[in-house]
Amino acid sequence: MKIHNFAITGVAGFVAPRHLKAIKETGNILIAALDPHDSVGILDQYFPKANFFTETERFDRYLEKLRLEDNNHSIEFLSICSPNFLHDAHCRLALRAGANAICEKPLVIAPWNLDALRKIEIEQGKRIFTVLQLRLHPKIIELKQKIASDRSKWHKVKLTYITPRGEWYRTSWKGNAEKSGGIATNIGIHLFDLLIWLFGKVEDVKVYYSSDVKMGGRIILDKAQVDWFLSIDMDEFPNGGNPSKPLRSIEIDDEVISFSDGFTDLHTDVYKKILEGNGWGIEDVYSAIELAHKIRTIKVVKREKDCHPMLINQRPR
Repeated sequence: MKIHNFAITGVAGFVAPRHLKAIKETGNILIAALDPHDSVGILDQYFPKANFFTETERFDRYLEKLRLEDNNHSIEFLSICSPNFLHDAHCRLALRAGANAICEKPLVIAPWNLDALRKIEIEQGKRIFTVLQLRLHPKIIELKQKIASDRSKWHKVKLTYITPRGEWYRTSWKGNAEKSGGIATNIGIHLFDLLIWLFGKVEDVKVYYSSDVKMGGRIILDKAQVDWFLSIDMDEFPNGGNPSKPLRSIEIDDEVISFSDGFTDLHTDVYKKILEGNGWGIEDVYSAIELAHKIRTIKVVKREKDCHPMLINQRPR
């Protein structure tokens, strides 16, 4: 099996350890890492010999030096774990350094940025991949097969995603909608991709409630009506709930399917698919990016009487 050379951006961030683990478990090497913050002791657990940079310019220059001077150490993949608003810039950095990009969700914040990335892929002859790990979740695969077995059936769906965040969230870049895309993009993108993958193209979108910490509404898809609720509110969990363990569930035609377990353990499988030449790219995420952007920007409307139960007690905004 060929050993590939990797670099990574955002290595001090929350999701980076999953990528470091995936690079290690697929038998590859991390050559260089970038983050403006130097709390990166996590590298010692995986790649202690990786070169570390706190300045993008020096990191970029180093990758270019490797590309021009040393074929044995030039970067073949750049894993992107940086803040959302930097994703498209770091994808361009990867391709211009002669590497493919593996970018965390959301690939971009605004859908029109995807068109620019497509052009650069063609120009550089490299690929931009993204991480859609829920598509590899065993329960979700089983669900997709079940839905596909009855093509004529139309489903009523309730989707709930509660993943509490403390006050730090609002202060960080994640709480800045200009940098993160807000919770619809930063948190909800996982679910919106999943819905489209399971039930087909988007026909109509309504938002019944929207704030900095929770949102909800209704999406009409080709094969389903989905009432959804998304929250990062620490007070959303009922008494006895565990705020450290997010709640992720889909109720389809009164059957509840929980997919909270295994959500964070699938990055290695995503990397394996990419290295086998079967990764998900720009064309696979376009519809979900477009949906999240629309949810973030459309006007909030009056709630339907039979909307998601978690919206009943929310005051209209």
